[in-house]
Amino acid sequence: MENFDVIVVGGGPAGLSAAISAARAGMKTVVIERGDYPGTKNVMGGVLYSRATEAVIPEFWKEAPLERPVIEQRYGLLTGNEIITAAYRDPLWAEPPYNAHTVLRVKFDGWLAKKAEQAGVMIIPETVVEDLLYKGDLVVGVRTGRAEGDLGAKVVILAEGANNFVAHKAGLAQDLQPDTVAVAVKEIIALPQEKIEDRFCLEPGQGATIELFGDSTDSMLGTAFIYTNQDSLSIGVGVILKQMIDKKWTPNDLLENLKAKPYVKRLLQGGETKEYLAHLLPEGGYKAMPKLYRQGVLVAGDTAMLVNGLNREGSNLAMTSGLIAGQVAAEAIKSGDISAHGMSVYETRLRDSFVVKDLYKYRNINHFFEKNPHFFKVYPEIVSNAARTFFSANETPKSEGFKQIGKMMFERRSKGAMFSDIFGAWRALK
Repeated sequence: MENFDVIVVGGGPAGLSAAISAARAGMKTVVIERGDYPGTKNVMGGVLYSRATEAVIPEFWKEAPLERPVIEQRYGLLTGNEIITAAYRDPLWAEPPYNAHTVLRVKFDGWLAKKAEQAGVMIIPETVVEDLLYKGDLVVGVRTGRAEGDLGAKVVILAEGANNFVAHKAGLAQDLQPDTVAVAVKEIIALPQEKIEDRFCLEPGQGATIELFGDSTDSMLGTAFIYTNQDSLSIGVGVILKQMIDKKWTPNDLLENLKAKPYVKRLLQGGETKEYLAHLLPEGGYKAMPKLYRQGVLVAGDTAMLVNGLNREGSNLAMTSGLIAGQVAAEAIKSGDISAHGMSVYETRLRDSFVVKDLYKYRNINHFFEKNPHFFKVYPEIVSNAARTFFSANETPKSEGFKQIGKMMFERRSKGAMFSDIFGAWRALK
């Protein structure tokens, strides 16, 4: 049995970041990836945040296969064929050190894997880890699906994605529940660069993102998105699995419903679908986080439920958690303490970072919106109807128009209910 200092299960941003940090600390490190190569099985919306990435690969933007720096973020409320939008644009985001880039995972993960190999990491693709290996109660490696595929290690880092198969078998994670995961589908639609820049009002090379709520998900808890790549658009929709089942939607039907909306249809016009992808997203947040460590084992990235859905952040949480996991693994091995106590340093550092602090801040949000679905149905309609009245030019005096807006609002949602909603949202964010 070949032995390593650190085995990383999963070749996504969390796993590769963990491997790079462990290898740079002098650890003999291997990444086991179930895909043909890192990136071939990995899916995300497609936004990569610079600060967390630079902590792993300084000045990564000088050579990484990035699509476009994001200089504008738009939010939209869809109601039927109507839309209300808000946007923030910062041209400085088009200059180093940037804020975020759009990426395609096959390209980016493949590049990050090469950086890991340059740091001394061995990558074993097309291999599934079936379980941890034990000597008594001690974790001493992993068992793969290959013949004679046992590998020894002092520390194993689990970064296997939302499908937490090994973490579950190790007693660290619970069964995935339909109310703690989202099903997301995504298409890559080819469009000429100049059309993308014209339709999104961008300078050459600049990028934008759009997040859509309300009718984009049939008022279910979730979001739809459109991201600009160099010569394509990434469009997708993700919804909590339980709500999708209850409403009897299929992921593909949700995506087709989104693409048929006039606002979206115009942005996609003339495009050609090149790829179709689907995956699970961990949306349980802070309250669904598994145990992050045990003797000889650390849990990072999506496997640890480290996704901030409200701010659309996942890649940065994954890379930061992986970076910390690799560092802690190396320190524990060098000190000779790979006990549960030695591994607990990982959770302490993660809780001291923005990763867990942000998740804790939003720990009640999902439950609040699940209990108050009218936020994605009634309020978008109220805002849309109010906007129509406000912007319509007719014989109605403006003073009467404001009265109509007030009457319409309180017919859909009483004053008491609105106050309760505002107070409830404030408490959920407190």
